[in-house]
Amino acid sequence: MSTNEQATRPMPRGRLIVATLGALVVAILIVFGAILPAEFNRDPLGLGRLSGLARLWAPEEKMADVNDGAGPAAREYDIPFREDVVEIPLGGFMTGAEFSELEYKVRMKKGAVLTYSWTATGADRPDDLFFDQHGHTTPAQGEAMTVSQFRKGAGVKQEGSVVAPFDGIQGWLFQNSAEKTVVVRLKLAGFYELVPGGQPGNEASVVANVPAAQARPNATSALKLTP
Repeated sequence: MSTNEQATRPMPRGRLIVATLGALVVAILIVFGAILPAEFNRDPLGLGRLSGLARLWAPEEKMADVNDGAGPAAREYDIPFREDVVEIPLGGFMTGAEFSELEYKVRMKKGAVLTYSWTATGADRPDDLFFDQHGHTTPAQGEAMTVSQFRKGAGVKQEGSVVAPFDGIQGWLFQNSAEKTVVVRLKLAGFYELVPGGQPGNEASVVANVPAAQARPNATSALKLTP
């Protein structure tokens, strides 16, 4: 038999089946072990992780600067996270400054975060309620006071967050210029402490987490609130 006759002789059926199955297995390994990990971040066989091909799909990494002068982006605090709702009734302007305006603040350590949202009900116009969001230290007698000023204006709602610039108290002055009582409903969450009644930041002795009619026990009758 010549060499040409041997070259053109068909492969035996058994060897052809084995060769076909072998090629299919190799193709499956390439798809599941190389293409899927490298192109689609799928590694069902675990070969992409072992070979390093699983990293080929990922975009180039660029490390972000999380300490850009504003302090570390990830922080831990020595006081527990808390949430409070404070309902602050403010009498109409005819009741006088004692009942129509007050300051409400919370105690915060430097770098602590406070998120907040407040709405005012009872105001007929947005400019009926004035707010001044600020804070200050509570120095001993004879020491200088450090003051923070965030924002002020008129409106019936506000929401945002504050990072305390120093140890002290941070919060708001609210003034009602409407003729009737307005209730400011303040939602707080973060790392802070409530200021006890009668102390700087809560001279009006506002009680948190109670209905508005119970929040200012010293002003209930003047504001015509039903306890």
